[in-house]
Amino acid sequence: MKLDTLAEDVGEWLRGTGPESDIVMSSRVRLARNVAHYPFVSRMSEQDRGDVERFLRERITASPAGSQLEYIDVGRLEEVDRQFLVERQLISREHAEAQGARAVAIDGREQVSLMINEEDHLRIQCMHSGLDLRGAWEQIKAVDDQIGRVVPYAFHPRWGYLTACPTNVGTGIRVSVMLHLPALVITRQIDKVFRSLHKISLAVRGLYGEGSQAMGDFYQISNQTTLGKTEEELIEQVGDVVPVLIDYERRAREFLVRETQQNVHDQVSRAYGILRTAQTITAEETMQLLSRVRMGVLLGLIGDVKIADINSLLVRTQPAHLQKIRGVELDTKDRNIERARYLRRHFEGGTPQN
Repeated sequence: MKLDTLAEDVGEWLRGTGPESDIVMSSRVRLARNVAHYPFVSRMSEQDRGDVERFLRERITASPAGSQLEYIDVGRLEEVDRQFLVERQLISREHAEAQGARAVAIDGREQVSLMINEEDHLRIQCMHSGLDLRGAWEQIKAVDDQIGRVVPYAFHPRWGYLTACPTNVGTGIRVSVMLHLPALVITRQIDKVFRSLHKISLAVRGLYGEGSQAMGDFYQISNQTTLGKTEEELIEQVGDVVPVLIDYERRAREFLVRETQQNVHDQVSRAYGILRTAQTITAEETMQLLSRVRMGVLLGLIGDVKIADINSLLVRTQPAHLQKIRGVELDTKDRNIERARYLRRHFEGGTPQN
């Protein structure tokens, strides 16, 4: 798989075709697994890392699941290519910045990715568009079962799957949804909502997961612990909360239109105008403006703009994507200029609604 080819398209999770995709960008299920009889990644020698990477590559590529995946040696990639995969949500920042033997296997739709030698020996991830935790779980379960037949997982009859981080011990599952919540931010209800989530042991993170900051009013909601609960219970825990958050966001949007329509229309129009005319613009400002435009499209304030296009721009205007699209490395100043140029070309022809 050539990363240049990936840059020309977007993954299934960005196309906005799933249930409730006006608010839920994506649903993700991730499983942490380790190979029996090897130390955890943080305790491995360079030889151990190489041995585990080779062992998993041979076993995975020979399995039915592996036949659908393209294997990429992350350790051999240039920095911009590693960052490209992070922006695409196919590997973590930690995986990109680590040292030693490590890899990722990706399917053509970018729904399934397998990180090798991240925090655990194996991280299996499945992402679907919209609110589709059940579909993501069924798909990742099938992949895990196929790999589990050829890879001896580290498993304890009492504690379950053994993982590098204690919070993942048990099922090793992390269930998360990425939500776009601009109206809750504008109406200043977001902190109250997040405090409520923390009380029921759900974590709130930014666009790129653990340790990342929220950008453009995009947030990931996920379970914090796995021990003592089944996979079904954890999926249900997150799945039961998301419809409530969707309802809160929709009510906030209705309030904005009903009570402050002129102000909201002004925010959306200003954001759209800047994106169409800016000569230089940062990634952070772009995310915030695209967030407002995305809300404006969904509220009927902007015509001739598709949600799928906005979703795509959220990724394509990130630093590594711009450089892949342009075909050259760019410093920060040139990236800001290229980003503005890319946005101007894209938005030619779109019109705000009166």
